Amino acid sequence: MNKFVSFGEVLWDVFPNEKKIGGAPLNVASRLNSFSNEVTMISAIGKDELGKLIIDYLETQHLSTANIQVLNDFETGKVSVTLNKKGAASYVIEHPKAWDKIQFTTEALEKVKNSDAFVFGSLVTRDEISRETLYQYLKAASYKIFDVNIRKPFYDIKTLSDLMLKADFIKFNDEELYEIAADLGSPYNNLEQNLHFMSSKTATKRICVTKGEHGAVLLFNDKLYYNSGYLVDVVDTVGSGDSFLATLIHNLTANVPPQKALDLACALGALVASNKGANAIIKKESIDSFMHL
Repeated sequence: MNKFVSFGEVLWDVFPNEKKIGGAPLNVASRLNSFSNEVTMISAIGKDELGKLIIDYLETQHLSTANIQVLNDFETGKVSVTLNKKGAASYVIEHPKAWDKIQFTTEALEKVKNSDAFVFGSLVTRDEISRETLYQYLKAASYKIFDVNIRKPFYDIKTLSDLMLKADFIKFNDEELYEIAADLGSPYNNLEQNLHFMSSKTATKRICVTKGEHGAVLLFNDKLYYNSGYLVDVVDTVGSGDSFLATLIHNLTANVPPQKALDLACALGALVASNKGANAIIKKESIDSFMHL
């Protein structure tokens, strides 16, 4: 069991016919928690019914709510989600919401200091208050995992570059890799070349790039590992990348060989995409059967 801290947005994904609890950092925390790690979620909700429902959900998952701040002046976050015919999601993210206003606390700082890994994304930096809080925690974290999560118009290349330079591990999807590499002056059109370009630019030796249904590539201490993906009937892709990341870092921090860690992560990401919502319950037996282990 390892100690993880996840920092950032907790919110509701609002689909045309239903709503589900989400937010990439919360999805990562929930999946890490399902692997029996000690997980701390740092975020903020509004003093409203949607916030109360998030607290109730976290308590049923036995995930601590001690560092979820309840704010009087801002509502709990909501995101309008639209799915295309292939189940791929697009988002409209309301601003400002409670998770934009996460305050620094000494209690949370102690959790960060004592963690094995600190997980954070880029979306939470769209607001100055949460951004400055994040920067304070990054100074204290021993191992920093950056989940790049570009959501237009809520990012800029200067902030992304700064966060990448602070990170020990970076996760992109392939579109994010190409876009950010080009912004930083990459002359390359090949994924592997751009991956090495980003590693050089950021002085980061551990980078993962997801490729949707086509799997992922992992650069781990100067060696590349590949998984070509798993065939599933996609229901929706919401949260599949978050479960992928949680599975990958859970196994890597447990010293599972990188290739096995990558294969397990791709399998769980695919299984999540074959279910509704970001936090489907998927047991080890289901993963083993799916992978024919």
